[in-house]
Amino acid sequence: MAYVRQRVLQLVVVLLIVTFITFLMINLLPGGPETAAVGITDDEQALEDFRIEHGLDDPIPVQYARWLGDAVTGDLGDSYVNNVPVREQITNRLPPTLQLIVYAEILSLLIAVPLGIAMAYRADTLFDKASGTVAFGLLSVPNFILAVLLVYFVSLKLDWLPATGYTPFSEDPTKHVKGMILPALSLAAGQIAVYSRLLRTDMIATLQEDYIGVARAKGMPTARILFRHALKPSSFTLLTVAAINVGQLIGGTIIIEQIFAINGIGELLITAIFRRDYLIVQGSVVLIAVSFVMINFLVDLLYAALDPRIRHARALA
Repeated sequence: MAYVRQRVLQLVVVLLIVTFITFLMINLLPGGPETAAVGITDDEQALEDFRIEHGLDDPIPVQYARWLGDAVTGDLGDSYVNNVPVREQITNRLPPTLQLIVYAEILSLLIAVPLGIAMAYRADTLFDKASGTVAFGLLSVPNFILAVLLVYFVSLKLDWLPATGYTPFSEDPTKHVKGMILPALSLAAGQIAVYSRLLRTDMIATLQEDYIGVARAKGMPTARILFRHALKPSSFTLLTVAAINVGQLIGGTIIIEQIFAINGIGELLITAIFRRDYLIVQGSVVLIAVSFVMINFLVDLLYAALDPRIRHARALA
């Protein structure tokens, strides 16, 4: 319980720091939401009235404290541009982004884990070297470039999958899956390269352990040795990086959603930044920060499940 309380305290501190810095940086940008809300006008009085009405003339610490007090109760405010509650807009845009991140992570792990195991088992062979070369190639291509290439060849040239658009799963599951394959693959390609190389390195070291030699001496099948005895202790680095990369995937969706015309959090955030709609930007940052910290918290708990030594050490602490 002490460990959990410590992690929760860290969560609160991180969120306070991230939200305050974001709030400060947004307010230091030239221009303001009054221009987007009122429109381009020479009526300075109208702009001033808007600032006073929404408290934008107060010092930044006062504005932040007021926003934080409302955010604690779940009220993220209303958009300066369309007066729609920020929480409602984020909730409506969350499913496409969340689905895209989950699909990309699942796809990358489904490919990277067996590939990394095969590379470790066949270390320094032609297969290992060829796989490593392909992995470095995928890692060197930015996801937005890969997305454009996939749209051009797979969608426009071969006409296998749709180029743009998002269909909810509840509306048409088949069309939904087809529309998400290319965006998910664009995000997953770089992760596949990282995950497979990390797992390969750790598994090569694990396969040299004494207990693996004992299992081989007993005549245990190779597949069982690899997947049951070697995979779990070799997964710690992969698990950590996979959790951290969720934050990178969230950032990657901002561009990918633009390319594939997916109306998710990324598209909402980009629009809000150009409109100087500060409350939507702040609400989106809170969502991203909470997701990132919570995922890392869950990873720490999973460590104990993967390795009993960690669980016992925390119990003694």
